[in-house]
Amino acid sequence: MTQILVVEDEYILAANLQENLESLRYTVAAIVSSATEAFESAVTLQPDLVLMDIQLQGETDGIQAAEQIWDRLQIPVIFITGHSDKSTLERAKVTLPFGYLLKPVTEQELYVAIETALNRYEREQLLSTVLRSIGDGIIVVNTQGRVMFLNRSAELLTDWQQTEARDRDLTDVFDVSSETTGLPIGNLALTAIQEDTIIFLNEHLLLTTKNGSTLPVTDSIAPIKDRKGLITGAVLVFRDDTQRRLQEERDRAVQEAQLLQLRSAELEQLNQIKDDFLSTVSHELRTPLTNIKMAIQMLEIALTQQSELDAATTPDRTTRYLSILRDQCNRELTLVNDLLELQQLEAGARPIEWLSLDLEQWLLQSIEVFQERAQRREQALQTSIPPDLPAIVSDPNILTRILAELLTNACKYTPPGGEITVTVCLEPADRVQLSISNTGTEIAAAELPRIFDKFYRIPSSDRYSQGGTGLGLALVKQMVMYLGGTVWAESDAAQTRFIVNLWLVPPDTAHAMVEP
Repeated sequence: MTQILVVEDEYILAANLQENLESLRYTVAAIVSSATEAFESAVTLQPDLVLMDIQLQGETDGIQAAEQIWDRLQIPVIFITGHSDKSTLERAKVTLPFGYLLKPVTEQELYVAIETALNRYEREQLLSTVLRSIGDGIIVVNTQGRVMFLNRSAELLTDWQQTEARDRDLTDVFDVSSETTGLPIGNLALTAIQEDTIIFLNEHLLLTTKNGSTLPVTDSIAPIKDRKGLITGAVLVFRDDTQRRLQEERDRAVQEAQLLQLRSAELEQLNQIKDDFLSTVSHELRTPLTNIKMAIQMLEIALTQQSELDAATTPDRTTRYLSILRDQCNRELTLVNDLLELQQLEAGARPIEWLSLDLEQWLLQSIEVFQERAQRREQALQTSIPPDLPAIVSDPNILTRILAELLTNACKYTPPGGEITVTVCLEPADRVQLSISNTGTEIAAAELPRIFDKFYRIPSSDRYSQGGTGLGLALVKQMVMYLGGTVWAESDAAQTRFIVNLWLVPPDTAHAMVEP
C-alpha cells in the first residue's frame, strides 16, 4: 500500500483528505500541522509521498518544508493550497514539486495527481539510479551554466556533494585547467550551449577537486534539447584519465622493451656473424702466414749458405728486404693470434691454469725484460713494490700477457726522458692492485670510456704516437675479466695510469689450483 504523509494545519481539511485517500485505497501514514513535524515524520515514517499545505503553523511554511524533505530524503511532494498567486507559484516551482492542487480538491483530482506524481517519481528514480550507477562522472547544468545534477561518480571525482554543488557555476565544481599552460579553461558548458555543439575535452586537462588535489580528466560536453529542439542546458560526461595514461605508458614501455629486445637480438646476430667472420678469416690467414714465416727463415738460411750475391752491395739490401718481410709477417701473425685469443676469451673457451705465484718475484722477472727496451728509448722504468707481498693465485701466462701489453703500451707512448712506474699495493678484501703509469702523455676524458673497445685508436697528432691494431687494451680488459678482476684507466696532468685490480685468491679456485 502507498504510504502518504498529510501536512495540513486545518483539522477539517486534513480529515477530508484522509477520508478521500483511504477511499482511494491509500494509507495515511500520519497527519501533521507544522513544517518541523512534517520533516521529522518524513524522516521517521519514510512515506512514498507527501501532501503539503503551503500555509502552516510556525515560522517555516510548506514550501520550505518541501524543499528540505526533497533535498534530504528525495520524497516527492504535492502542494495542496488555497493560494494561486504568482509569487507563491514561483516559490513553489523552485522546489520542483510533483503536483500543485488548489483547494477544494475532489477525489478524482487527488487520485490523478497522486498517480501522476508516483509514476513520474518512479521514472525519475530509475533514471537517477542509472545515472548514479554509471562509472563516468555526469554533471547537468542549466542554460546559465549552473549545476542542476551530479551523479555519484561526479561527486567522488570532484569531492562536491550534489546538495552543496546545486545552483553553483560549473567552474566552481568542475574546475579544469590546461595541463600545459596551467590556465583555467572556463565554463565549457556555456560554449557548448551557445555554439550548439559537442565539445570534446582534450587529453591535457587537469581537474582541481574541492580539496585541492588534481587529476587528469577527459570526455565531452553536449547541449541538452527538449522535444521542440530548444536547448535547456548541457550535460558534461567525464572520467579520471589516470589509468588510461598509465596503461598507455605501460604499453609504450612494453613496445620499447620489445623493440630493444629485437634490436638486441639483431645486434647479437650481427656480433655472431662478425665473430664467425673473424674466426674464419683468422684461421684461414694463420696457416699461410705461418708458412710464409717459415719460408722467410729458410730463405735467410739458404742465402747465408750459398753467398751467391755480390758481397759489396747485395747482402745489405737483401738483409733489409728480408727484415721488412719478417717484421710485416710477424705483425700480421700477431694480429691473427690476437683475434683468435680475443674470441676465445669472449666465448669463455680459453683454458685457464691456476697456480700459486710469488708475486714479487714474478713482477721483477716480468719487468726485467722491458728494462733494456726502456733504456734504448731513454725512458726510466722503475718499480714501487712493498716487501713481504703474499702469493697470488692466477694463470701465469694470462697475468704475464696483461703486464706485457700494458708495459708495451707505456713504452710506445712515453717520450724520451719520461718515466714508467709499476706500482703494487694490497687492497682490502684480499685483493691486490697493480698500476702501470707513464708520464708525458695524457688521454682526453672523452676518450677514456672507449679505450678498451676493440680496434679503437685514440685520435692523436702527437709525434710519439705509434701504429697498432687497436686490440691490445681490448685483450687486457678481457684477460683481466677472465681472471675475475677489473681494469680501468686514469689520465691527468700529462700522466696516464692503467690500474688492474685482482683477487689474491679468486673464489672457487682452490679445487682447481695446480702447484708450480
